[in-house]
Amino acid sequence: MKGTQSSAEEKYDGFTAEERDAMKERAKELKVSSRRGSRTPKADPEVEVLAKIAEMEGTDRTIAERLHDIIRTNAPALSSKLWYGMPAYARDGKIVCFFQPALKFKARYATLGFNDPADLDEGTMWPTAFALTELTPSDETRIAELVKKAAG
Repeated sequence: MKGTQSSAEEKYDGFTAEERDAMKERAKELKVSSRRGSRTPKADPEVEVLAKIAEMEGTDRTIAERLHDIIRTNAPALSSKLWYGMPAYARDGKIVCFFQPALKFKARYATLGFNDPADLDEGTMWPTAFALTELTPSDETRIAELVKKAAG
């Protein structure tokens, strides 16, 4: 009897299908942003982010909509953009924070993540990602404080 591995295991190349899809989305984003001087009008990043949020389902969409409002209200200096096909918010072109929907990677929770440009430093260790299953009023207050601090 030849190997007992399933066809999915035989095709595994180190990335899940969802991760490969995210990388393809990022490649498209980079391709679009590099088309300087093109006759094609550039899309408004805010509109692209809102369209991506509108594509989400259920809790992911509810959380993403609320996060978008919280971030735009409390950190207006951050600009909206897509990053690996996810809503993200940048300062000087560098991603400060992003929302990763649970369904994108078939996870049990969505994630609000912060990258290096976020000014969240506290001593020698601090959190850079938060699991979200819903947003309570106290969660929203905490997130507002975090994004204000992250935006500098």
